[in-house]
Amino acid sequence: MLSYKSCFVAVLVSVSAVISGCANQNVQPPKVDFSELMTQSSISVDSLLEKGNQDDAVKILADLAAKNPGRKEPWLKMAKVHFGAENYAQAIVAAEEVIQRDGEDREAKTIRAVSGLRVAAKSLNDLKDDVELRGDAHSDALGLAKVMRETLGEDVLVPPVDNSKKKRRVVRHKPVAPSANGAQPAPSAPAASGGAGNPFGALK
Repeated sequence: MLSYKSCFVAVLVSVSAVISGCANQNVQPPKVDFSELMTQSSISVDSLLEKGNQDDAVKILADLAAKNPGRKEPWLKMAKVHFGAENYAQAIVAAEEVIQRDGEDREAKTIRAVSGLRVAAKSLNDLKDDVELRGDAHSDALGLAKVMRETLGEDVLVPPVDNSKKKRRVVRHKPVAPSANGAQPAPSAPAASGGAGNPFGALK
């Protein structure tokens, strides 16, 4: 009789342990609100940036973005970090990610536009003295310059060369006596323009 009761108690204990284990498996850890996660991440990122550790700061934001693919906030913060570091290409990429999630985000559009203009301005500055620029590249540069003028409200993007200090050489031609048959002397060919070799003359 005693052995029967012992077996019964052992069975009850085993069943209780199994039920308790199943109950523990069904319990999920409480979800942390995204805004709280974003706030904590921003504090960590700002602290790292103050120490000059941009790589780890961007990594925190990239991990947060990967875990929350539908949220734009990590990408926007990343765009600001890259823009502040003058990494305009990366800033444009991050801003594009924001715009894909929210097409009306004005801050992301501003970062993308200003970053693009600065990259374009640097490219034009690098190419303005390249006399080999021809064809489609030249046409694209002219089109881009037009857009930049309209956006920035500037009529002249490349300052004109100051030729006021250069003395003009005056060539005096001796009068030519008319020939016996009355033919007029052939007119001299006009001097070639000094700016013909500058592909960015139209930008001035």
